[in-house]
Amino acid sequence: MTAGTDSPAQARSDGPHAPERAEPAGAEARTGAGFAGLLPDDLPDGLVVADGTGRVICFNAAAARITAVPADRALGLPLDLALPLEDLKGRRWWPLTDPYGGLATRSGQPERNLLLPGGREVLVSARYVREHPTGPVRRVVVSLRGTEARRRTERSHAELIATVAHELRSPLTSVKGFTATLLHKWERFTDEQKRLMLETVDADAGRIKRLIAELLDISRIDSGRLEVRRQPVDIAAAVGRHVHAHTTGGQSPDRFFVRIRPQLPPLWADPDKIDQILGNLLENAVRHGEGTVTIEVAPTTGGDDGEEGTEVTVSDEGPGIPEESVNRVFTRFWRGSKRGGTGLGLYIVKGVVEAHGGTITVGRGPRGGAEFRFILPVGTPAHLL
Repeated sequence: MTAGTDSPAQARSDGPHAPERAEPAGAEARTGAGFAGLLPDDLPDGLVVADGTGRVICFNAAAARITAVPADRALGLPLDLALPLEDLKGRRWWPLTDPYGGLATRSGQPERNLLLPGGREVLVSARYVREHPTGPVRRVVVSLRGTEARRRTERSHAELIATVAHELRSPLTSVKGFTATLLHKWERFTDEQKRLMLETVDADAGRIKRLIAELLDISRIDSGRLEVRRQPVDIAAAVGRHVHAHTTGGQSPDRFFVRIRPQLPPLWADPDKIDQILGNLLENAVRHGEGTVTIEVAPTTGGDDGEEGTEVTVSDEGPGIPEESVNRVFTRFWRGSKRGGTGLGLYIVKGVVEAHGGTITVGRGPRGGAEFRFILPVGTPAHLL
């Protein structure tokens, strides 16, 4: 673009409301004069300010990084030259929006995707500053943000949809196939064959139910709406139930070693969610780990106030988690191996533990496998204190 009749600066100066003087420009504005001590370079988003003539008087460091235009070059330029933006249809943005002309009641532009030279997308919003509601525009304040965070969110949502679709397809195919077969050929099967098919349908329906429950938990965790219904919980008994479930399901009793330390403090927690935490951690150790799975429950004190709590450690003797993957263990879709699973379990575990006011960490166990340790405070309800 070149300066011409489409330039905001010229359009403003030729209009009926041309200012009698330009506002302060240059280093004084760029270093934060009039910003109550806040420096523009302190802002995480790009900030570009144009004066009443349409020339840039502020171009902060984030704006320079996002646009790849040095601040010194941008200062003093007409706004359309400092920020040569186009919409997604290739139309030049500033002549299209005409911030210095048009309706005097306009207050700005909402955030939208625009293109910088080279086709790079950027999120742009603008505010038109007037001395009085219908007066001439004295400043145009533009906010710039990169689209990386939005793209990460979009990719995460797309991956979630793909994962759900993949996980649902297999059990739904099974349910549909077996029920259709039974409905059309019921008389051809023996009672034992019918029972086997119905048990398969029941198991796959349970798998679908668990996946839907996981999705609901993720939604509640992400929105901060995960409810914790506290009541007294016997954590040692809960561990025993989960170990028993695995042994009755075919695992050898020798696969598990449980150590319960004495003098455990009382624990007020949501029993269903405690079962969810233990179930995920033990299943993770059994499915992805090797050797003996050790579960230890012990009293602990932590925090600045030395609050009592319960510490639970689950470890195995497998290969463990690679050091480069430790920081991703509790993120969505992380899978430690190719042995199935949605990759959502540990993300949910972390959200549930934190909803109880606790913490969870992962590291290498004493015998080389993965070791998960979570700590839950006593959590006594306020009305009982």
